[in-house]
Amino acid sequence: MSAADPLQELQLRLVPLRATLLEHPLYRRIDGAAALRTFMEHHVYAVWDFMSLLKGLQKQLTCVEIPWRPARDRAAARLVNEIVLAEESDEDGEGGFASHYELYLRAMKDAGAKTDSIETFVARIDEGAGLETALDEAKVPAAAAQFVEETFHTIEQGSLCRLAAAFTFGREDLLPSVFEKIVAQANATAGGFGRFQYYLNRHIQLDGDVHGPMAARLVRSLCGAEPERWRQAEAGAMEALRARVALWDGMLAAMG
Repeated sequence: MSAADPLQELQLRLVPLRATLLEHPLYRRIDGAAALRTFMEHHVYAVWDFMSLLKGLQKQLTCVEIPWRPARDRAAARLVNEIVLAEESDEDGEGGFASHYELYLRAMKDAGAKTDSIETFVARIDEGAGLETALDEAKVPAAAAQFVEETFHTIEQGSLCRLAAAFTFGREDLLPSVFEKIVAQANATAGGFGRFQYYLNRHIQLDGDVHGPMAARLVRSLCGAEPERWRQAEAGAMEALRARVALWDGMLAAMG
């Protein structure tokens, strides 16, 4: 790969922010069951809004309307649909299928983490409430609410390259390294964290081996040789990583 490769150059510019995340003091603070539960009570919102980020990509890259029309970019359509399949209806480890959000919610209940806020939030969304109203009425932790709002800002601003880069570098490419730092503590902690371990290990496997590389190829394909598209991609990636740092800061503060 040449030094002028735009994907590699983008990845190099993201190194400082990635390092901030991967060296964050939050991981040292996650030292037992109580801290893990606090982590889950915040992080579940990132699990939930991930699907909206992914559906935003699917809406732009495939046809989800009636009457159906063929996708313009068949490779991109295949890629995003594969990721949707795994994220929306993955194997649940018990012979059935579930979305990763549903897996996470079960893991929270097993671990004794509070789910009233996230369940109220999703119920209000299902009833047609606006995002800000649902966040407020569910009393979502401030750091988690800010993270969700940042995600929806990215979705709604409309740039496909920006959205794809936020998805790739703020989620699929990032999370295996993040979760590897958390899974060791989950493995060492008694108190119903088995399903949480399954969730973390499943993401490490899928995102690290399959979805992360696929998403990076998608960014390369969408941006092509257009400098403006690469600038949009960089903006989306940077915003996503900064939002994650702010969420981690908020979690750390909540743990005391």
